[in-house]
Amino acid sequence: MALFAALTAALGLLPPVEVALVPAPITAQTLGVMLAGAVLGSRRAGSALLLFVLLVVVGLPVLAGGRGGLGVLLGPSGGFILSWPVAAFVVGLLTERFWRRYTVLLGIAWNVVGGVLVVYLIGIPWMALVGDLGFDKALVGSLVYVPGDLTKAVIAAVVAVTVRRAYPLIEDRGA
Repeated sequence: MALFAALTAALGLLPPVEVALVPAPITAQTLGVMLAGAVLGSRRAGSALLLFVLLVVVGLPVLAGGRGGLGVLLGPSGGFILSWPVAAFVVGLLTERFWRRYTVLLGIAWNVVGGVLVVYLIGIPWMALVGDLGFDKALVGSLVYVPGDLTKAVIAAVVAVTVRRAYPLIEDRGA
Protein backbone atom coordinates (compact mmCIF):
# COMPACT_ATOMS: atom_id res chain seq x y z
CA MET A 1 0.00 0.00 0.00
CA ALA A 2 2.82 2.37 0.85
CA LEU A 3 4.34 1.69 -2.56
CA PHE A 4 1.19 2.91 -4.33
CA ALA A 5 0.93 5.97 -2.09
CA ALA A 6 4.55 6.67 -3.04
CA LEU A 7 3.83 6.00 -6.72
CA THR A 8 0.97 8.49 -6.65
CA ALA A 9 3.29 11.01 -5.01
CA ALA A 10 5.98 10.31 -7.64
CA LEU A 11 3.44 10.97 -10.39
CA GLY A 12 3.04 14.39 -8.78
CA LEU A 13 6.62 15.18 -9.78
CA LEU A 14 5.35 15.68 -13.30
CA PRO A 15 4.43 19.35 -13.52
CA PRO A 16 0.71 20.15 -13.34
CA VAL A 17 -0.97 21.77 -16.32
CA GLU A 18 -2.98 24.79 -15.26
CA VAL A 19 -6.31 25.18 -17.05
CA ALA A 20 -7.82 28.60 -17.70
CA LEU A 21 -11.45 27.51 -17.36
CA VAL A 22 -11.23 25.63 -14.05
CA PRO A 23 -9.18 26.13 -10.85
CA ALA A 24 -7.89 22.54 -10.69
CA PRO A 25 -4.76 21.52 -12.62
CA ILE A 26 -4.37 18.50 -14.87
CA THR A 27 -2.00 16.02 -13.21
CA ALA A 28 -0.76 12.48 -13.77
CA GLN A 29 -1.73 11.42 -10.25
CA THR A 30 -5.06 9.82 -11.14
CA LEU A 31 -2.98 7.21 -12.96
CA GLY A 32 -1.75 6.15 -9.52
CA VAL A 33 -5.35 5.91 -8.32
CA MET A 34 -6.32 3.61 -11.21
CA LEU A 35 -3.17 1.50 -10.89
CA ALA A 36 -3.68 1.02 -7.17
CA GLY A 37 -7.22 -0.22 -7.69
CA ALA A 38 -6.38 -2.46 -10.62
CA VAL A 39 -3.34 -4.04 -8.96
CA LEU A 40 -4.10 -4.05 -5.22
CA GLY A 41 -7.85 -4.61 -5.09
CA SER A 42 -10.46 -2.61 -3.25
CA ARG A 43 -9.39 -2.53 0.40
CA ARG A 44 -5.67 -2.17 -0.12
CA ALA A 45 -6.10 0.41 -2.89
CA GLY A 46 -8.55 2.47 -0.87
CA SER A 47 -6.17 2.32 2.09
CA ALA A 48 -3.18 3.28 -0.06
CA LEU A 49 -4.92 6.39 -1.34
CA LEU A 50 -6.27 7.20 2.11
CA LEU A 51 -2.66 7.14 3.29
CA PHE A 52 -1.78 9.47 0.42
CA VAL A 53 -4.56 11.90 1.41
CA LEU A 54 -3.30 11.83 5.02
CA LEU A 55 0.16 12.77 3.73
CA VAL A 56 -1.46 15.72 1.97
CA VAL A 57 -3.32 16.72 5.15
CA VAL A 58 -0.15 16.80 7.24
CA GLY A 59 1.39 19.13 4.68
CA LEU A 60 3.82 16.95 2.77
CA PRO A 61 4.36 18.33 -0.75
CA VAL A 62 3.14 15.16 -2.51
CA LEU A 63 0.71 16.78 -4.91
CA ALA A 64 1.65 17.97 -8.37
CA GLY A 65 3.57 21.20 -8.20
CA GLY A 66 4.85 20.40 -4.70
CA ARG A 67 1.56 21.26 -3.05
CA GLY A 68 0.24 19.82 0.18
CA GLY A 69 -1.64 20.80 3.31
CA LEU A 70 -5.19 21.13 4.48
CA GLY A 71 -5.60 24.36 2.51
CA VAL A 72 -5.26 22.46 -0.77
CA LEU A 73 -7.98 20.01 0.27
CA LEU A 74 -10.27 22.88 1.21
CA GLY A 75 -9.64 24.56 -2.13
CA PRO A 76 -11.32 23.99 -5.51
CA SER A 77 -9.29 20.87 -6.36
CA GLY A 78 -9.85 19.30 -2.94
CA GLY A 79 -12.86 17.25 -4.00
CA PHE A 80 -10.85 15.53 -6.70
CA ILE A 81 -8.11 14.62 -4.21
CA LEU A 82 -10.60 13.48 -1.56
CA SER A 83 -12.27 11.25 -4.15
CA TRP A 84 -9.11 9.25 -4.79
CA PRO A 85 -9.53 6.68 -1.97
CA VAL A 86 -13.14 6.07 -3.05
CA ALA A 87 -12.13 5.86 -6.71
CA ALA A 88 -9.29 3.41 -6.01
CA PHE A 89 -11.68 1.30 -3.93
CA VAL A 90 -14.25 1.21 -6.76
CA VAL A 91 -11.66 0.31 -9.41
CA GLY A 92 -10.38 -2.41 -7.10
CA LEU A 93 -13.84 -3.74 -6.32
CA LEU A 94 -14.78 -4.01 -9.99
CA THR A 95 -11.42 -5.61 -10.78
CA GLU A 96 -11.89 -8.19 -7.99
CA ARG A 97 -15.40 -9.07 -9.13
CA PHE A 98 -14.28 -9.76 -12.69
CA TRP A 99 -10.74 -10.99 -12.00
CA ARG A 100 -11.09 -14.29 -13.83
CA ARG A 101 -12.20 -12.50 -17.00
CA TYR A 102 -10.02 -9.41 -16.58
CA THR A 103 -8.80 -8.08 -19.92
CA VAL A 104 -7.45 -4.76 -21.13
CA LEU A 105 -10.94 -3.76 -22.32
CA LEU A 106 -12.56 -4.64 -18.99
CA GLY A 107 -9.72 -2.87 -17.21
CA ILE A 108 -10.30 0.27 -19.24
CA ALA A 109 -14.01 0.12 -18.41
CA TRP A 110 -13.38 -0.28 -14.66
CA ASN A 111 -10.76 2.46 -14.68
CA VAL A 112 -13.21 4.79 -16.39
CA VAL A 113 -16.04 3.94 -13.97
CA GLY A 114 -13.94 4.20 -10.81
CA GLY A 115 -11.00 6.35 -11.78
CA VAL A 116 -12.84 8.87 -13.92
CA LEU A 117 -16.58 8.90 -13.19
CA VAL A 118 -16.25 8.57 -9.40
CA VAL A 119 -13.55 11.25 -9.36
CA TYR A 120 -15.74 13.59 -11.44
CA LEU A 121 -18.89 12.86 -9.41
CA ILE A 122 -17.12 14.05 -6.28
CA GLY A 123 -14.64 16.57 -7.69
CA ILE A 124 -16.82 18.61 -10.03
CA PRO A 125 -19.55 19.55 -7.51
CA TRP A 126 -16.84 20.36 -4.94
CA MET A 127 -15.03 22.57 -7.46
CA ALA A 128 -18.29 24.30 -8.40
CA LEU A 129 -19.12 25.02 -4.77
CA VAL A 130 -15.69 25.93 -3.40
CA GLY A 131 -14.49 27.60 -6.58
CA ASP A 132 -17.74 29.61 -6.82
CA LEU A 133 -18.11 28.60 -10.48
CA GLY A 134 -21.58 27.20 -10.72
CA PHE A 135 -22.11 23.56 -11.56
CA ASP A 136 -22.60 24.08 -15.31
CA LYS A 137 -19.37 26.02 -15.72
CA ALA A 138 -17.43 23.48 -13.61
CA LEU A 139 -18.88 20.61 -15.63
CA VAL A 140 -18.09 22.15 -19.02
CA GLY A 141 -14.65 23.27 -17.86
CA SER A 142 -13.88 19.75 -16.65
CA LEU A 143 -14.27 18.35 -20.15
CA VAL A 144 -10.64 19.34 -20.68
CA TYR A 145 -9.64 16.49 -18.33
CA VAL A 146 -11.39 13.74 -20.31
CA PRO A 147 -8.77 12.95 -22.99
CA GLY A 148 -5.96 12.64 -20.46
CA ASP A 149 -8.07 10.58 -18.07
CA LEU A 150 -9.07 8.18 -20.82
CA THR A 151 -5.41 7.80 -21.76
CA LYS A 152 -4.54 7.07 -18.12
CA ALA A 153 -7.35 4.47 -18.00
CA VAL A 154 -5.80 2.65 -20.96
CA ILE A 155 -2.28 2.79 -19.50
CA ALA A 156 -3.46 1.49 -16.13
CA ALA A 157 -5.38 -1.39 -17.76
CA VAL A 158 -2.38 -2.47 -19.84
CA VAL A 159 -0.10 -2.32 -16.80
CA ALA A 160 -2.64 -4.24 -14.67
CA VAL A 161 -2.95 -7.05 -17.20
CA THR A 162 0.84 -7.30 -17.39
CA VAL A 163 1.24 -7.29 -13.60
CA ARG A 164 -1.55 -9.85 -13.25
CA ARG A 165 0.33 -12.28 -15.46
CA ALA A 166 3.65 -11.78 -13.68
CA TYR A 167 2.58 -11.27 -10.08
CA PRO A 168 -1.11 -11.58 -9.24
CA LEU A 169 -1.83 -9.50 -6.14
CA ILE A 170 -5.60 -9.58 -6.21
CA GLU A 171 -7.26 -12.67 -4.84
CA ASP A 172 -9.69 -14.35 -7.18
CA ARG A 173 -13.15 -13.29 -5.99
CA GLY A 174 -14.52 -13.24 -9.52
CA ALA A 175 -18.01 -13.85 -10.70
